[in-house]
Amino acid sequence: MNDLLALGDMALFVEVARTGSFSRASAKLGVPGATLSRRVAAMERKFGVRLFDRTTRRVELTAAGRRYFERCGDLVDQARLAQEALRESAASPTGHVRVSMPVDMGVNHIGPLLPEFTRRFPGITFELDLSPSQRDLVGEHIDVAIRIGAVKGDQLIVRRIGTVEMLMFAGPAYLERHGEPQQPADLVEHECFNLPAPGREALWSLMRDGAEMAVTVRGRFATNNLGLMRLLAERGLGIAVLSHALARDAVNAGRLVQVLQGWTLPPLPVHAVMSSRLQPAGVRAFVDFLAARLSLV
Repeated sequence: MNDLLALGDMALFVEVARTGSFSRASAKLGVPGATLSRRVAAMERKFGVRLFDRTTRRVELTAAGRRYFERCGDLVDQARLAQEALRESAASPTGHVRVSMPVDMGVNHIGPLLPEFTRRFPGITFELDLSPSQRDLVGEHIDVAIRIGAVKGDQLIVRRIGTVEMLMFAGPAYLERHGEPQQPADLVEHECFNLPAPGREALWSLMRDGAEMAVTVRGRFATNNLGLMRLLAERGLGIAVLSHALARDAVNAGRLVQVLQGWTLPPLPVHAVMSSRLQPAGVRAFVDFLAARLSLV
């Protein structure tokens, strides 16, 4: 019986260590804060070491607490996943999933898929962080990040779940003033939107039927937000590289026109990124769903 209690206390300790707060751990575990504090204090008395340094504003691991956490964090995860595996045999995955993704990816690609997912898995709740910056998965307790392009980080678990085909679009007003490019080389005479980078020039690699052509383009605007890039193109300020999904409504409404049809830029890979292979059933269900449903061309 004492061993079972020790395992329970270990799980409480791990949650406090991960959240950095007794109150947040209390809310997440559904354990009264006073009970949580008392059981951690009992662990410290039992082992004769202090696990946390406590102030009125924060809770931090001591050196001994950090060593203990490094050894028992995975054990608690394994035990939790074993329990979830049992529940999965009788019910659909449940739980809370924290997801980070770029703004345009969330709004235009993943957001439209969420109604179907929530119908299939009504027991899963979400916290969705839409940001152009790459979040710290471990430090910010994010379950999965959706990232476009190459992913850096030796300690990360990366799964490719799709690709984005990139095409070129411009507004009718722009094409009336400047004419429509007939071949890739014509782009050097046009205003082209770019991602932020040193200088005003960028190299676009265009492909068609196995042929590839590199063109150096320039323009007055550079932005890391594709939604803004689409808006500027709609207002007649230049040529934008966008996914078809992002441009679809504007094309159907006549606000954008695809230019250099048949030519594309290299497709961008889309990855689901996690900090560990040990993921709850809800996270695994969400990533599997995206991999099966995500159509980004």
